[in-house]
Amino acid sequence: MPPLILIVEDEAPQAEMLCYNLEKEGFRTIVAVTGEEALTRAEMEAPDLVIIDWMLPERSGIDVCRALRARVDTKQLPIIMLTARGEEGDRILGLDAGADDYVIKPYSPREMVARVRALLRRSALRSLGKTLEYAGIVVDLDGHKVSRDGQPVPLGPTQFQILRVLIEHPGRVFSRDRLLGQVWGSDIFVEPRTVDVHIRRLRKALNAGGGRDIVRTVRGAGYALDTGGS
Repeated sequence: MPPLILIVEDEAPQAEMLCYNLEKEGFRTIVAVTGEEALTRAEMEAPDLVIIDWMLPERSGIDVCRALRARVDTKQLPIIMLTARGEEGDRILGLDAGADDYVIKPYSPREMVARVRALLRRSALRSLGKTLEYAGIVVDLDGHKVSRDGQPVPLGPTQFQILRVLIEHPGRVFSRDRLLGQVWGSDIFVEPRTVDVHIRRLRKALNAGGGRDIVRTVRGAGYALDTGGS
């Protein structure tokens, strides 16, 4: 069955345009016009991905994003934040709230479709029949689960894929550009700053149980996973 996309947008023309372009590419769509409706539909209809407009009546898209991340059933749901707010601080706020990607209005419908496809690829379960392990961190590629020292580590799809890249090659330094290519793909443009935000979220999740930070920042070069720390 084609992936189901939940569009959270209170402006009817914008919602209709998104529905038309996504359905033309084979996706199924449903629409919510308020934050509360979005949370209800996400629970009842289990979409594969959510596109959330920042400015919503009653409850902002940022609040909806945080609420989705706080719920067990939607913790790993792929989220794209859609907004006219293009300042770097706004982008970081959206990503820190739990969004996996950030699209600024006005945007190309082709770009949106490409970003949806890329995020769905990143969040898809990888049936590779193996786990990856390093320094107490275990990544279950089949189950899309992560643990550290036996304790579960909840990660969104983007942080999961970044960790997968790093743990496949412990000690190797990956530049921001290389991580962008490995995780997002080469078919869409993502600012290098986005990598830093997701690395920060990955660190926070891995270290939540008090473990030592093993995501090392190499100034001017990038990031590596090793026991030398940051």
